[in-house]
Amino acid sequence: MNVLFLCTGNSCRSLISEAVFNHLAPAGWHAISAGSQPTGKLNERALALLARKGIPTAGYSSKSWDGLPLTPDIVVTVCASAAGETCPAYLGPVLRAHWGVEDPSHVVGSEEEIGAAFEQAYAILRARIEAFLALPLDTLAQDRAAFKAELDRIGSIDA
Repeated sequence: MNVLFLCTGNSCRSLISEAVFNHLAPAGWHAISAGSQPTGKLNERALALLARKGIPTAGYSSKSWDGLPLTPDIVVTVCASAAGETCPAYLGPVLRAHWGVEDPSHVVGSEEEIGAAFEQAYAILRARIEAFLALPLDTLAQDRAAFKAELDRIGSIDA
């Protein structure tokens, strides 16, 4: 099963999600990330955070959702639409969920405040991914309605 973490710029939150998911996922599950308007560059603070957590990022890049190398089974948007950020809508016969997380790359303040925002985004995304991976995935893969309900529930988990 393939999970697409989707955001606008594909430089920070979707990258963190992709890397954490692939680091924790069981065999047969794989994540990719993409953006509707990719920046073309990964966020340096996000890369440094993942490195500190021992999560590999080799081979990851900021890329467009156009021409993905595979068709996702599940699409999770991670934009914080409640904050006025428009999340892209992926078209296709996939299971969709929204896990909005504030973009730490937009935080202005001291190094400590910015660092705390990145840690918070990471903690929320990791908690949600761990909850996802704790689900009875083989069973839910056969019941799209139940899987969708679980994905939506997970989207409300905070760290």
